[in-house]
Amino acid sequence: MRILPALALLAATAAAPAPAPAPQVEVWLTLPDKSALLAKQPALPLRRGAGGTITVDPGKRYQKMVGFGAAITDASAWLIQHRLDPRQRGALLRELFGSEGLGFAFTRLTIGASDFSRTHYSYDDRARGETDPALAHFSIAPAREDVLPTVRAARAINPRLAVMISPWSAPGWMKSTDSLVKGTLRADAYAPFARYLGKTVQAFAAEIGPIDYLSIQNEPDFEPENYPGMRLSAAQRARIIGDHVGPEFARMGLKTGILDWDHNWDKPEHPLGVLADPAASRYVTGVAWHCYGGDVSAQTKVRDAFPDKDVFFTECSGGDWSGPWADSWSWTLRTLVMGAPRNWARGVLMWNLALDENHGPHLGGCNDCRGVVTIDGKTGAITRNPEYYALGQASRFVRPGAWRIDATSTPGGIETVAYANPDGSRVLIAFNAAATARDLDVTAEGSRFAYRIAPHGAATFRWRKPR
Repeated sequence: MRILPALALLAATAAAPAPAPAPQVEVWLTLPDKSALLAKQPALPLRRGAGGTITVDPGKRYQKMVGFGAAITDASAWLIQHRLDPRQRGALLRELFGSEGLGFAFTRLTIGASDFSRTHYSYDDRARGETDPALAHFSIAPAREDVLPTVRAARAINPRLAVMISPWSAPGWMKSTDSLVKGTLRADAYAPFARYLGKTVQAFAAEIGPIDYLSIQNEPDFEPENYPGMRLSAAQRARIIGDHVGPEFARMGLKTGILDWDHNWDKPEHPLGVLADPAASRYVTGVAWHCYGGDVSAQTKVRDAFPDKDVFFTECSGGDWSGPWADSWSWTLRTLVMGAPRNWARGVLMWNLALDENHGPHLGGCNDCRGVVTIDGKTGAITRNPEYYALGQASRFVRPGAWRIDATSTPGGIETVAYANPDGSRVLIAFNAAATARDLDVTAEGSRFAYRIAPHGAATFRWRKPR
């Protein structure tokens, strides 16, 4: 039988495989005038080629990422649970922690109260003059009210959510002041304090799942006047970790990583002192940092001295002091979201996930801090703050387990940081520090793309290596 030419052509066409789609680069843009806020842009062609002004090299790996996020403080959890109805609550948590939203994968909880609590408390409060070395009265009941239900809901949305916990103070009866406010830990309370931390890890884990990291004290070089705090020198922390917390966690079979410092960049001698102590260093997983003094490069200074220790950035807050929207957004993006990972941070955390329109609720401490989002205490309306968009430029695209990889920058122009995700996608975040528009010409693994960024704008690019 003779097949007609048209039918033969049709049969051949049907049998031929469909051509592979041309590789593309996805783009999300934020501009300082807010005309684009994490806004998806038209995709760019990814072409074969080399020789661009910016090179991304997945062959040069640095640290594996845990993720980005913010602290679920008492204040944040209370607002989410009591100022949002179930529909609003679910929508906000999906927006913050869901894969189609910001994808937050890291959070921090307080052990007992901070200044962003409605009351001051620990998990073993006693009347002045009373003690409880056996921790017979230990209870995490306050955390069960709002914080743990919020974390449980967030982990249901993102099962890979990593959790860090930090105390602002030991129970008052363990301290020199017999109070949650000011003072230091008495030497005879080192062992009970270690058990207190271990019991907290166990109790939290029973409610919300694994506790990944713990610092033994928030901001140990500071004694607040009107909210819980506790001063601990480097020598004290070395003894507490090396002789008590580390061995106690080992005895209890706890896998929670112990982080030292949890304070500002301006005093790297503190963590250096603890890590130089052989007994303490044996148990210390890494060093946690805050932004309120010094320069982010301190993270690299300490990491260079102890390259086997992890780096985490664990607290910074925006607030009324931090200037116009564009300045707050660009500082947070450049210094924390980009700068902290470029200085070895595996995770980046802002302070309060949510506060209300009156910068609270809080009791003492900061009167003009803001959350990543603001929840209107009357209506539940959500305001997304500069920190939301700075974090989202990375958190939406950099997945847990991603490697930070090498990416060059252009002096006085484009600043970059890059990642290789576990699914094979590549991510480049670029900020134009110049006062005029700049052209990017990016080369990665034999392919190339180009883009023009407006002055002080930021773009996140995501693509896959062509086959």
